[in-house]
Amino acid sequence: MTELSFDALYTAYREKVLAYLTGRTACREDAEDLCAEVFTEVIRCLPQYDAAKASLSTWIYQITRFTLIDYLRTRHPSEPLGEDLAAADDLAEDFLSRQTLEDLAAALNTLEQEERDIIVLRYYSGRTLTEISRLTGISYGMVKVKHKRALHSLRARLA
Repeated sequence: MTELSFDALYTAYREKVLAYLTGRTACREDAEDLCAEVFTEVIRCLPQYDAAKASLSTWIYQITRFTLIDYLRTRHPSEPLGEDLAAADDLAEDFLSRQTLEDLAAALNTLEQEERDIIVLRYYSGRTLTEISRLTGISYGMVKVKHKRALHSLRARLA
């Protein structure tokens, strides 16, 4: 590996990592915290980086992905709230969640069937794009294109 300073790595990849995390977390502050965790891990693991196994960008995005997965797994409360804690605010929040789900369902229904299938397989079933390609018989490259197009369309409709 050529000698790259951490500053150069951080400058080259920070915005891309932050954009990826911002698109997948509830708020910008969480994404910024996760971005800091990613680069802390990059510093810690940089001596073990092997350019023969993956490009630097792929390696950094893998660290980003695993950091995001850890965050998503740990942010769910481990104990359910008691029924006596319900309040009027909870009812309003529940309504907003249902409204958000209805908006998402409506947006999904505007997609082409193949795009909708890809989104459902990817985010509901947790399948990789490679697995989706195998399941649907669509080439991997086309699955990536349709996945990106569907996400862009959903973001536009939900904005």
